[in-house]
Amino acid sequence: GINVWCAAGKGSFGTKELVRRIQSSGLDRLVRHRNLLLPQLSGPGVAAHAVQKLSGFTVVYGPIRATDLPAFMEAGLQATPEMRIQTFTTWERIVLIPVELVVALQVGLMLIPILFLLAFFGRLGEGWANAVTHGLLSALAILLAILLVVLYATHLAPWLPGRAFSITGVSVGLFIAVLFVIFQWSAGTTLAGRFAMLAWLLLIPALSAFLAMHFTGASTYT
Repeated sequence: GINVWCAAGKGSFGTKELVRRIQSSGLDRLVRHRNLLLPQLSGPGVAAHAVQKLSGFTVVYGPIRATDLPAFMEAGLQATPEMRIQTFTTWERIVLIPVELVVALQVGLMLIPILFLLAFFGRLGEGWANAVTHGLLSALAILLAILLVVLYATHLAPWLPGRAFSITGVSVGLFIAVLFVIFQWSAGTTLAGRFAMLAWLLLIPALSAFLAMHFTGASTYT
């Protein structure tokens, strides 16, 4: 149900689209029955009475989880109370970590070369030395931020401040940014060092908010 609920809310999995698909596919000529089994989370976008009026098919809302479909079918399309409940367990959030990491690392791998180039051209005459020191440090900061945001936003989502994923991401990002600035506190003795610290205090929370918003629409979160 990661995409069904979002699609139903936005109309992509709605009454009009469903009826259009039924008509364009000639479904009434392919099957003898007139029942449509839909995911329960499509309910916000599908008006069952309108579908029946426009297409002649009766909508039956199945269980939330696809794993419950065999039991639902064997029970004569009757759902148990457990089949109608969307759980939000820690494990159900953890299983999304690999997916989020792949997306997040794509963003990180685009940012890291840019940071290396900025470090290379940042100080005249210190190109490679500056790229190695500051470039590697920047790459480490980005990768660490990605890893920690994905892990902590996943584990601690119910307890982090704010209902919006952007606020949740910012709160984790600020924590990471403050730790990074403390680690680099000695660099704050110069004007360039202070600007660098300010940049990290802005960049890491922004990146964290962006990554956290990738969980929008995941049924184990929303």
